Amino acid sequence: MPNPTAAMLVIGDEILSGRTRDANMHHLAGQLTEHGIDLKEVRVVSDDADAIVAAVKALSAAFDTVFTSGGIGPTHDDITADCIAAAFDDHIDVRADARALLQAHYDRNGQELNEARLRMARIPDTATLIENPVSIAPGFTVQNVHVMAGVPRVFEAMVASVLPTLTGGAPLLSETLRIDRGEGDIAGPLGVLATDFDDLSIGSYPFQKDGKYGANIVIRGQDAARIDAAMTRLKAEFSA
Repeated sequence: MPNPTAAMLVIGDEILSGRTRDANMHHLAGQLTEHGIDLKEVRVVSDDADAIVAAVKALSAAFDTVFTSGGIGPTHDDITADCIAAAFDDHIDVRADARALLQAHYDRNGQELNEARLRMARIPDTATLIENPVSIAPGFTVQNVHVMAGVPRVFEAMVASVLPTLTGGAPLLSETLRIDRGEGDIAGPLGVLATDFDDLSIGSYPFQKDGKYGANIVIRGQDAARIDAAMTRLKAEFSA
């Protein structure tokens, strides 16, 4: 039975402009792989409401689970929550449960829960909150879409909150072999191997070092015995 599928939607002009390097995709991919959920697509969109709504609708319909990153903070350009509500025809406003979390947090720190900070309590009516142990302001889930902050530490904490609630499949296993030959020399035998082991994913990742060409061959799958068999044949093919 195939593993559940997932997609990620990264939201923010700062990513597309190059001002900020996205680290969340790398973290999410690793966590989902361990949990037996296949990350199939990652999209990056600007802080444009129409683009966000369209992407959320498309990804939600195509995959079992969707994770979004970015756009749920206190500033005017944090529009993700409103876009999620629009995508699912849901009403959105300040929610009492989210407000209570923020009020207690800012009271403890001797700060005011001002109008800007209160924006982070605007949650769609049908959403369930995602715990944020780092900075309190919650993420939320609507249907199969999990809406999370863009700050890596907060994103990672929210992923840790959500993953135990998701049904995973068999974790993806992998083995790697370095071959110090150019891809042109290994492509033929590698193609035959991929055909004979078509239940596995076999990828070639070339490199050049000290003027020499080579490739790391990565074999991935869910059956350890099949991976070992493919790796044994690969080593035999290029042992000379």
